[in-house]
Amino acid sequence: MDEVTSIFGENVFNETVMKARLPKETFKQLMKTVEGGEKLDPAVATVVANAMKDWAVEKGATHFTHWFQPLTGITAEKHDSFIQPIDGGKVIMEFSGKELVQGEPDASSFPSGGIRATFEARGYTAWDPTSYAFIKDGTLCIPTAFCSYTGEALDKKTPLLRSMQAISKQAVRVLKLFEGNENVTSVKTTVGPEQEYFLIDKSVYDQREDLIYTGRTLFGAKAPKGQELEDHYFGMIKPRVQAFMKDLNKELWKLGILAKTEHNEVAPAQHELAPIFSTTNIACDHNQLTMELMKKIASKHGMVCLLHEKPFAGVNGSGKHNNWSISTNTGKNLLDPGATPDQNAQFLIFLCAVIKAVDEHQDLLRISVGTAGNDHRLGANEAPPAIISMFLGDELSAILDCLEEGKPYGNHAKEKMQIGVTVLPDFNKDTTDRNRTSPFAFTGNKFEFRSLGSSDSIACANIMLNTVVADALCDFADQLEKSKDFQKDLHELILKTIREHKRIIFNGNGYDESWVKEAEKRGLLNLKTTPEALKYFPSAANRALFKKHGVFSDSEVSSRFEIQNENYAKIINIEALTMIDMTRKLYLPVSSAYSKELADTINAKASCGITDQGFEGEQLKIVSVLTGSIYKKLCELEKTVCDSKNVEEASELAMYYKDKVIPAMNELRANVDEMEGLVPESKWPVPGYGKMLFSVK
Repeated sequence: MDEVTSIFGENVFNETVMKARLPKETFKQLMKTVEGGEKLDPAVATVVANAMKDWAVEKGATHFTHWFQPLTGITAEKHDSFIQPIDGGKVIMEFSGKELVQGEPDASSFPSGGIRATFEARGYTAWDPTSYAFIKDGTLCIPTAFCSYTGEALDKKTPLLRSMQAISKQAVRVLKLFEGNENVTSVKTTVGPEQEYFLIDKSVYDQREDLIYTGRTLFGAKAPKGQELEDHYFGMIKPRVQAFMKDLNKELWKLGILAKTEHNEVAPAQHELAPIFSTTNIACDHNQLTMELMKKIASKHGMVCLLHEKPFAGVNGSGKHNNWSISTNTGKNLLDPGATPDQNAQFLIFLCAVIKAVDEHQDLLRISVGTAGNDHRLGANEAPPAIISMFLGDELSAILDCLEEGKPYGNHAKEKMQIGVTVLPDFNKDTTDRNRTSPFAFTGNKFEFRSLGSSDSIACANIMLNTVVADALCDFADQLEKSKDFQKDLHELILKTIREHKRIIFNGNGYDESWVKEAEKRGLLNLKTTPEALKYFPSAANRALFKKHGVFSDSEVSSRFEIQNENYAKIINIEALTMIDMTRKLYLPVSSAYSKELADTINAKASCGITDQGFEGEQLKIVSVLTGSIYKKLCELEKTVCDSKNVEEASELAMYYKDKVIPAMNELRANVDEMEGLVPESKWPVPGYGKMLFSVK
């Protein structure tokens, strides 16, 4: 048997394993929960727990953990062994239904945004049976939700599951109004998140305090060669990187993760992995595991995987493209236009729901990708603009124009691709080109939300997407369910939606400065930084939206607003302190020592009767002035960071770091980077950009 097919999913307690190990009735009941959303019977949990334990122990597992996703952006786990004492000083391996269903990790040390006081420690994890348990590092990992003693969500999985429930409910309401959907009982969103990352040699990483503490280089002069020749993109994969990718794929496949595509990305040392679509909450779990495994496996190959959105200034940073679609339980993709999209009313109403949702909730989509790291990318001609807009392409845009104008759409036959070489096979062109500058682009049968940062959990973006589209579908269902002339009212609703929300559609160049002006005329938001965007989060309208669909309570909105602002300020503070530390301990001493070396050379020349100071004289003047400037900028940064202690409110503190600390950091960096270009490489205390970006041979 082929190795890939034989190892795929071998460490997952998946449907195949459950079907083989569970009694038929237990398996049937569990599937009703997994597929139909029915409440789980405690008796079923007991049987499943025993079978899960037996399977895990056979595979060498000695411990289990409730694997959850707190508001830190990474995963968390507390390991417990299966052992239970028995008479005679012996132990047996046991795992109860209660242990499977519920855990009680300490909740006091995770971000809560005021939901929990430090002394209130109790929190609960609850088994998510829709995401398969798996074995990692000899431990049975059970995907779970995480909530406080009072029931508020303290994680990213819980609101994601709520949002999936919300969009399913509203989509089914709309589908029931169309013929042919009698067997549709639920709808699921599916996601395929493309993951970008950098690989550098561990030996250079270990010499960079900024990379170790912050994940990005806070200093660094541009190397003579970067990505200008565009020779790295899709180029030959280096042997060490290929070996890493091979091992990564193997471990991902063992965990049932559908790793599909791998290639070099635009910047030197940058790469990408893309999976096949899976249900959104599973895709989120899998992406968290993918990032964890990338780091772990890179280390085994003497490399470090950098997932920061902008580890190196002057070259492309890393993002994560969230390919999002909606499918019924009967297998129909609701965003598939079909052969005649102009006549496909069901497709058009779902398309209009997405258009309406994105237009009305630009703020939430921007907030969902807002982080200190991602602010380095958005709007920087390497990622989509901070302005949220939609790309539909030529065909769909033409169809909507014809509908709005009341004109028939002349179906265009598929066009043959003309390359001009007779030996090449014939194939049809797609109906439209791609637009890599669009934040939210239609790509055939899905939307690609391109604004996510590479280190982000995809949960946030998909919570927002699911919720806002659920709200649009709810509005449509409310209107159409009361219709006495469905076809007429459906047509009018589609037209009304196009007219009211077409401002969000933009098929042009998002990098062009004219688009910023055009977007402003259209009334679109341009929230350039995370603190600016976050101000919109706790609005009355957003609170009402989340409450209506049961995604976030008022206290959960407030907590996340607090946490995201705090997180932004903490990240910038760590970066600023790291810059201060590196400048005082490394860069100023080296600059001073180089000045002394130049002065000694000048004095030595003078003692020999050489009066022309030449290179050393000019260099000493520049280095001395620049050293003074570095020291001045350092003192200014130190004062700015110190003054931040006077700002108490989280959102004000985030704005302070954006407006005061970041500019001071940028000024200090500019001086140090200039100094790097003057000091001999052998004397510079850290590896430069060239050594890092081209460190993996």
